[in-house]
Amino acid sequence: MDLRSHAPFWLLKHGILNSYPSLPTSTRADVAIIGAGITGALMADHVCKAGFDVLMLDRRHAGHGSTAASTALLQYEIDTPLHKLISLVGQQHAVRSYTLCLEAIHRIGTIAGRFKDVEFVRKPSFQFASFQKHVENLRKEYTLRRQHGISTVHWLEERDVRDKYTFAAPAGLLSRDGAELDCYHLTHALLSSNQRRGLRVYDNTEVVQIRHHKRSVELLTAGGHTVTARKLIICCGYESQRYLPKVIESQHSTYAIISEPFEEKNFWHRNSLIWETATPYLYMRTTSDKRILIGGKDDDFYQPDKRDSRIPQKRQQLEHAFRKLFPDIPFKTDFSWAGTFCGTKDGLPYIGSIRQRPHTYFALGFGGNGITFSVIAAAIVRDLLLGKSNPDSALFTFDR
Repeated sequence: MDLRSHAPFWLLKHGILNSYPSLPTSTRADVAIIGAGITGALMADHVCKAGFDVLMLDRRHAGHGSTAASTALLQYEIDTPLHKLISLVGQQHAVRSYTLCLEAIHRIGTIAGRFKDVEFVRKPSFQFASFQKHVENLRKEYTLRRQHGISTVHWLEERDVRDKYTFAAPAGLLSRDGAELDCYHLTHALLSSNQRRGLRVYDNTEVVQIRHHKRSVELLTAGGHTVTARKLIICCGYESQRYLPKVIESQHSTYAIISEPFEEKNFWHRNSLIWETATPYLYMRTTSDKRILIGGKDDDFYQPDKRDSRIPQKRQQLEHAFRKLFPDIPFKTDFSWAGTFCGTKDGLPYIGSIRQRPHTYFALGFGGNGITFSVIAAAIVRDLLLGKSNPDSALFTFDR
């Protein structure tokens, strides 16, 4: 599966941070993980700490799939607003999902804080009403969040939006709890750190067949080697659909641009994350090297050639959308790229097992909260491997 266009910003910025060999011979492990992106790295961190012998495989170089193209806005707000999610999965389930994402941002901050060079910055998150007709539902969203204990979200009237952000919008929600991350850098930092705990990482190693046995799982690679493991964890994101008996994802193409670095570093209120209520939504963030990153203008298709051919057009559309909001900021695109983006029917991840795949767990954090979902998945799957009860595992099952 072609997950992204060439030359996403993070890959250009960092290059090859660490190198890993391909699998040289057949071997065994307690736990095998397929996928060496941010999801696999977070999973390996949790599982290695729990004392398991872990082996990781990826058919690309580590971190070179969706992770390299991620814009890495960390928000507790799920793509499905709380008031809509309640109608889909019930109040208790929906509120807990939001709370878990909120907690996950702080946990990612703790994890990233172990590495002095990994960019993680706590930022407010501002969502504005794209149109007047969106204000009623945004107000409903504000009321529900406050009612269920998310007290760090504040209502902004039109005049407040203009005061803080200079552009006009009929209303907005300003949440204290958001963050920006360099997830490509964090991925490699986690893999390197856990190699010291015994993690074995092999990239350029494609799994072509999975055999399920009574007490183990056997992976056959394109190179003719096998990995035999007691348990398998599939962390290969949007490519995981091939291992499932039913379709759980809807595929889209998404686009991003990033500016040249500016001399000034204060662009708007606390350089907060900005996104809107329209679907698909425009979003933006800043970076530590004084750039502005803008994403959105999604298309409802998965055709890599068509997607990549649209990058120049989408770059112009994103630039135009930014200029409408911030005409006084001289944004000049430095890099642009595109990627595959998948969502689910309710905006929630799929975490856990299915009967058709014995001894196998899935960590599928689809949607705009992929990184926060990955931290949640890592904790749930670790507990399941340890034979511990995790009450949150019931929230994201394949049976819903």
